Amino acid sequence: MPDTAQNFQSFTATTRPDQGPPRLAELRAEMARAGVQGFLIPRADVHQGEYVAPRDERLSWLTGFTGSAGFCAVLPERAGVFVDGRYRLQVKAQTDTAHFTPVNWPETKLEDWLIAELPKGGVVGFDPWLHTVAEIERMEGALSPHQISLRPGANLVDAIWPDQPGPPLAPARAWPDRFAGKTAARKLAECAETLNDAGHGSALLTQPDSICWLLNIRGADVAHTPLVHAFALLHAKGTLDLFIAAEKLVDLNLPEGVTAYPPDALSDALAKAPQPVRLDPASAPFAAKQALDAAGRESAQDSDPCLLPKARKTPAEIAATTQAHLRDGAAMARFLHWFDENASSGTLREIDVARALEGFRAETGALKEISFDTIAGAGPHGAIVHYRVTEETNAPVLPGQLFLIDGGAQYEDGTTDVTRTLPVGEVGAEEREAFTQVLRGMIAIHLARFPKGITGRDLDALARAPLWAAGRDFDHGTGHGVGVYLGVHEGPQRLSRNGTVPLEPGMILSNEPGYYRDGAFGIRLENLVVVAEAPALPGGDDRPMLHFETLSYVPIDRRLIDRGQLGALELDWLNAYHGEVAARIGPLLEGEAAAWLAEATAPL
Repeated sequence: MPDTAQNFQSFTATTRPDQGPPRLAELRAEMARAGVQGFLIPRADVHQGEYVAPRDERLSWLTGFTGSAGFCAVLPERAGVFVDGRYRLQVKAQTDTAHFTPVNWPETKLEDWLIAELPKGGVVGFDPWLHTVAEIERMEGALSPHQISLRPGANLVDAIWPDQPGPPLAPARAWPDRFAGKTAARKLAECAETLNDAGHGSALLTQPDSICWLLNIRGADVAHTPLVHAFALLHAKGTLDLFIAAEKLVDLNLPEGVTAYPPDALSDALAKAPQPVRLDPASAPFAAKQALDAAGRESAQDSDPCLLPKARKTPAEIAATTQAHLRDGAAMARFLHWFDENASSGTLREIDVARALEGFRAETGALKEISFDTIAGAGPHGAIVHYRVTEETNAPVLPGQLFLIDGGAQYEDGTTDVTRTLPVGEVGAEEREAFTQVLRGMIAIHLARFPKGITGRDLDALARAPLWAAGRDFDHGTGHGVGVYLGVHEGPQRLSRNGTVPLEPGMILSNEPGYYRDGAFGIRLENLVVVAEAPALPGGDDRPMLHFETLSYVPIDRRLIDRGQLGALELDWLNAYHGEVAARIGPLLEGEAAAWLAEATAPL
């Protein structure tokens, strides 16, 4: 197993189910003192981020649930923990379900749950920095006819958390323009032009990835994602006010036109900002709108002006992340060879596998971080979509199992995310059948050609059709957006039923259908792809078409494929893909690993 001097992932359980009930009792006492009948605890921080710093882990501290999405609503007699299909097994394992009730979301909306649980009305408190404008306005509209009111106020979890960590203060650093493809000055000018075209005087930027992208900076304020926590006011004249802790600027020269202020100066700045002040209702905290309203400033609800430009990767970004993916593909090939050599030994456990993958990535000499905690699930643990192995859950790798490995890396030139499902010896016919259906769905996305204007929602069903035909499905989106040395989850692009943003050239997405049998096995296959202009076809009309170009080059285990299920086009794609893997990754390998790759990519 390769060695790495730095461990990027801890396997210590950070919560226990028995911690939740006494904390819940303390929160209810605090609610009574505050005169509210309910309190909302989201996963989000003030920046509405999916990945949060330790000081913002309020949801996991209270409930024990550590998933990256979800929220809790606490009432005097009931506490609902709302999670989507990725976390329904995890939430039951991590919380005391006698005190916390798992609620299937979004099937059950928070508003409907509150209406049912507070039939005589009541007051529900919330921290206005931790909920978006759109969220609060939607809920107020639904709840007010039922005499349920929302009351912004102090965070009641913070009031009972005695050893809450302090805010992160990691230094920011410059990210090279050669990777970005545009200078910060050019990005500022282009985004300012967006404001001028819309007639907006300024825009409040609340999402750290937008600010990092705009200024070509990176940081380390959360684990695994190189974010700098800050707020910013972008002005239509092309200047920017940056609200950031001074400790973060010790090694950074800010671009011309950017002025730094302490974070607590934001409210005063909003009161003087050129009008109207643009707020993205989907990501701006409700507290920002409160501040503008209190100062009598006009606001305009519109999207974050950095959102789409950030999603449309420049040719330089695509070239950089292509190199990162080739480097990562070679590390993955070495790992897969190692797994083949050792999986049947009876000595491996899940943590061994996760550490090995990290080690092969570290051996590249370019690894800055992993892009998320590696998902390494043996047998039934593979059915837990976002399973995180701990020392308590560390299961052995046993013959006859499927092993699901989902991991990614942060290199300075790109962010990777790849999933493979592997056999440990001989596996059953059901597993091979389901694996092939998942593979066919993945291939369908790779083969897709579509007109400009098509959204992820329009394509999501392609990945599900082979599973649907067998009476199966999966409870997560087919794909999420991915940044370049930024978030492994990036919006607004996505391949899912909720993907309403038209796909555009330069957008990077994951392609990751799956199938999960509770208590038995999990299957997922994932490549990253980038949207590109599709070449014209003979006989086609003149409408502009797009397709996906592949970024991830990692062998797909042929031993799990039921050859009889594959059609001619699917087989041709698989053999061509493996030919590309051999051509691109083979030269980066030596010795036994190179010989293993040649065999693993041989045509079916």
